[in-house]
Amino acid sequence: MRKLQSQGVHHITIVGADRQTSIDFWEGVLGMPFVFDQPNLDAPDEGHLYFDPGDGRLITIFTNENRKPDPSRTPTDIGCVHHLAFAVSKATFSQAVERLDERGIRHSGVKDRGFMDSIYFADPLGLLIELASYRFEPPEGFSHAEVLLEAHRIRVARGDYNIAEIHLADAIERLTERRRESLSDDRAAKDPYRR
Repeated sequence: MRKLQSQGVHHITIVGADRQTSIDFWEGVLGMPFVFDQPNLDAPDEGHLYFDPGDGRLITIFTNENRKPDPSRTPTDIGCVHHLAFAVSKATFSQAVERLDERGIRHSGVKDRGFMDSIYFADPLGLLIELASYRFEPPEGFSHAEVLLEAHRIRVARGDYNIAEIHLADAIERLTERRRESLSDDRAAKDPYRR
């Protein structure tokens, strides 16, 4: 038996309401360019709108002019999507509360997740949306996931409850030492101020 190896998210498709609600939210609130539009090839009465969330991947929405927005929370039963999280820069994140407030969009306020900050709010159809901002940049040649994996190992070895910034900093140091060579025989931390 062999795996079907994933290489990233290709796209996520959401059942939307009318076309304009989708455009107004995904592009008009979240700034995702509307890049492609065609009929839903499996349901010709529906539209299929494509938005770029910022990394060249796609968020797509099935639309139908007979469906009206319902802001009730989407189901959170087993097998249902709980929320979608989108990466934003620290600069954008620092403006999130103000920008949501100016639109009258109810939100969770800033949530401290140890390795990132988050804020949650619902789209016009009741789907929970998260804006997430990492508290770190991975070293050159590494991904956020690789830093988190190393930080997890450090956290578990130390018996700590959750990943915190100290685990991230130590993980970045370890990964950098692994990837980048040095002429020094001893790369341990030193105190050049002690004499």
